[in-house]
Amino acid sequence: MDAGETQRPGRAAPSGPKAAPTGPPSGGTGAAGVSLAVAVLLLGAKLLAWRWTGSTAVLSDALESIVNVVAAGFALWSLRLANEPADLDHPYGHGKIEFVSAAFEGGLVFLAGLVIAQEAVQALIRGSELERLGEGIAITGAAAVVNLLLGAWLVRVGRKSGSLALVADGKHVLSDVWTSAMTVLALVLVKWSGQAWLDPAVALVAAANLLRIGGKVVLEAVHGIMDVADPEDLERVTQALSTIESPRFVGWSKLRSRHQGRFHHVDLTIYVPGEISVEEAHEVADEVERVVREALGEAQVICHIEPARLMNEARSGL
Repeated sequence: MDAGETQRPGRAAPSGPKAAPTGPPSGGTGAAGVSLAVAVLLLGAKLLAWRWTGSTAVLSDALESIVNVVAAGFALWSLRLANEPADLDHPYGHGKIEFVSAAFEGGLVFLAGLVIAQEAVQALIRGSELERLGEGIAITGAAAVVNLLLGAWLVRVGRKSGSLALVADGKHVLSDVWTSAMTVLALVLVKWSGQAWLDPAVALVAAANLLRIGGKVVLEAVHGIMDVADPEDLERVTQALSTIESPRFVGWSKLRSRHQGRFHHVDLTIYVPGEISVEEAHEVADEVERVVREALGEAQVICHIEPARLMNEARSGL
């Protein structure tokens, strides 16, 4: 992320309290553990419903649940790894594993969409015989309600903790709700009309939705890995810097920020009067670091200090 133009502080409302830099909260791994346990239980229920009904739509729902189990397990592992402190081999910490986890999960969702589409096309060609539709509707409907509650909770916890892996897991679970709802619709339509071809047709629509969701999750993860600029982060830092009213803080430039989950790495050039001491310049840098952490939460802030006379040169690009 980059905001290279030179700027001067103004007046703005101060931000929230300072947060000390730490790894992802333990609540993230706890949420991932709950997700894994629920995914295993729902997978068993959906496989039973598929065995009873012979429905392609139910099979598609069960296949996505297999993906849920694998993805939830990978998310749990990645969150535990991301919680490890920085070391000599990983001086910036292990947070980027969450982007890898999100990309992995998105890829699994996309793959599930391809497999479901293949099964649906084959069922349309060969035809299918469905049984025990009432039981299939009940089990799949109950699974949809459970996943709706679970997915919304995971997304909320993930956004609160800044965990992309947990948000991706929650969005995946919510996509499963859509698939389950489509499956219930397919079974109801078949039971009402007696037209068995509606079952694989609805499964095909569900597959298309999974392809869309999986592709979107992968793209967001790639953006995170490649440190794509986040205008909201830069705006929050800019507003925070504008609250500094010290005459020793003349302005700033070359503001950049990247983040791994909820942990941010920020660097910028700050300008101070040339006549102040090194110790006073260091105090200005400490103040800048404080307000940036208040704005972003957990952050490592690096300030490059320049004399104020160079500010105009920075503005003109010299």
